[in-house]
Amino acid sequence: MPRRDAPAATPPTDTSDAVITARTDSYFNRTKQIVARFGDTRVTYAVFLRRPVVCAPRLMLDWLRAVAKARGTDVHIEVMHEEGVWVGAGDPLLYITGSLVALSDLETLLLQKLGAACVAAHNAYQMCLELPKVAFLAMEARHCAGAEMQEMMAYAASVGSRAAQAEGAKGFIGNANDATAHWFGQKSGYGTMPHALIGYAGTTVRAAEMFHETYPTEPLTVLVDYFGREVTDGLAVARRFPELAAEGRLAVRLDTHGGRFLEGLDPAESYAVLERHAPGAIRRYRSETELRHLVGTGVSAAAIWKMREELDTAGFPKVRIVASSGFGVGKCRVMAEAKAPIDVVGTGSFIPDAWSETYATADIVDYDGTPRVKVGREFLLRNGARRRGGA
Repeated sequence: MPRRDAPAATPPTDTSDAVITARTDSYFNRTKQIVARFGDTRVTYAVFLRRPVVCAPRLMLDWLRAVAKARGTDVHIEVMHEEGVWVGAGDPLLYITGSLVALSDLETLLLQKLGAACVAAHNAYQMCLELPKVAFLAMEARHCAGAEMQEMMAYAASVGSRAAQAEGAKGFIGNANDATAHWFGQKSGYGTMPHALIGYAGTTVRAAEMFHETYPTEPLTVLVDYFGREVTDGLAVARRFPELAAEGRLAVRLDTHGGRFLEGLDPAESYAVLERHAPGAIRRYRSETELRHLVGTGVSAAAIWKMREELDTAGFPKVRIVASSGFGVGKCRVMAEAKAPIDVVGTGSFIPDAWSETYATADIVDYDGTPRVKVGREFLLRNGARRRGGA
């Protein structure tokens, strides 16, 4: 998958003084007023995270530059790591220099737009590298707290994906909605049917027929877990559409509920399936979570192998398997170790689990040419050649 150039971002809208004043922490507003009264100074902020991340600063930088333009102030930004580059814990992502009056009330919003994006990009990067031969579809929108977070998470996934693609992974090929599809080089989102359409149609096959009649030129991906008959309904759809199956334009999507096994599986049979295909994956110590991903309920490695077995045996080797449900970094790693035959992973699990890990921090490290920072943060001071420069 060739690396795509990043698309043009939507211009920020929250750049007015009124919006910034209302949304920033009050002590920053008060600092601005105090400094304006006693005399402005030129300062440099260092911005960093306390955990390793992939640098994803674009949305924040676009906003900061838009604010500087609106305020008619000069802000010098020194980006220390290019977008998509891995950054160690505590290593400044960028330095921002300018008027303390102009910058002091921006910290809250600036950090909001940076930390979560960098952590999500790191998660997406890791997921893609764990399964480099699998294509990913970003399905984060339903888990986001509004449009701003949706844009941020889609951007982050695209950054992590491009970083992984540069190392040979397929990465994210698209997403599930139109509004943020541009981050993945697409004009619209991907997707065929939710469970609701199958409930409406009454059977899985009828839902597939309805979709195909409405969108006859589109590839068909069918959810097969609605009635708990993943294998039965998956094969029935393949038999109903043998041409699509033979052309590789038919896929079954496994989204089995975590409270039950895929049709035909139980604990013993799940182990047996992996013994046939990836015995090494279950013959060493595993945590409880890893075992669940391998042989437990829901969309396990055994479930994916079982579906592949049944499709191949029935003469449908080109029907693809789309897997979804909780595919974070850990689950992707287990699936790779089990060599699970996945064609596409649909996931929004690059959204950070522990939100406290996303907290970016900014500290002033220079006041009008004099290096100064609070005790314990001396590592943020500029160290000449030891720092990697950027533009």
